[in-house]
Amino acid sequence: MLIITYSACLHDQMGIPFSFGFLTTAAAYDFVAPTKEIQWLVSVFAGIIFSLIVYRFTAIFSSRFAGYRKLTGAVKVEWNNRGFSTFHALFAAFTSLYLLILSDLFKDGSQEKLVVNRSSAFSNSVLSFSTGYFLTDLAFVIWNFPALGGLEYVLHHGLSLFSIIQSLLIGQAQIYILMVLFTESTTPFVNLRWYLDTAGLKSSKLYIWNGIALFFGWLVARIFLFIFLFTHMWTHFDEVKQVVPLGFYSLLVVPSVLAVMNLFWFWKIAKGMVKTISKAKHSK
Repeated sequence: MLIITYSACLHDQMGIPFSFGFLTTAAAYDFVAPTKEIQWLVSVFAGIIFSLIVYRFTAIFSSRFAGYRKLTGAVKVEWNNRGFSTFHALFAAFTSLYLLILSDLFKDGSQEKLVVNRSSAFSNSVLSFSTGYFLTDLAFVIWNFPALGGLEYVLHHGLSLFSIIQSLLIGQAQIYILMVLFTESTTPFVNLRWYLDTAGLKSSKLYIWNGIALFFGWLVARIFLFIFLFTHMWTHFDEVKQVVPLGFYSLLVVPSVLAVMNLFWFWKIAKGMVKTISKAKHSK
């Protein structure tokens, strides 16, 4: 009785629940679940740590090949950097696809909440993990500037971080953030193109087929998807207007800027693909 009374006092005063299901053998303690802010921080640090682990693993694995060992230090950094950007791209593509299509989170009629106000512990963790990746990659880009990318990469990562963090803090517009995050699915093709070029395999069939896959992948994930995103925002504009002012104007500006950047890069990809295919035909 004394133990039960004491534990009840702790529960009332400290908010720590106790379980007595196994009191005959040992006391069982059910600690309070961490707050969502702590879960966010854990996921952010997980994104940073996993990025660094994959960076190191890429270096260790690649060092087995003579071609990698002949690369300069700066090129090795980019080689390893593209290793963890590919890892994040696959993570972002699969989790975004699951949340947007396979789960019931954003399906019509699945919740009473407006679609712009929906989120879950898993979606918050996905966005936080990606925040850790973008922070790590941005640090690499700035530290090695401009070797890993120019101002356009800084702008892209800066806008991505701003949008993701804002969505987490206000708990709104996650459906649109996840749509944009899915565009990372084109990154493995971009990285493979760079790897093949660096390895001297620019004339290989794999390089040509990867270029074609990049063209169509970019068309679907970064052109058509953005058209769908803007269409969805327009048809749900009454809900979009419920987003807090900063978030509302960010939804109008940030995707528009990214769409322009995607169109510019798509034009360069299309030119590169036509040039590569033409060269391959003439070499036959």
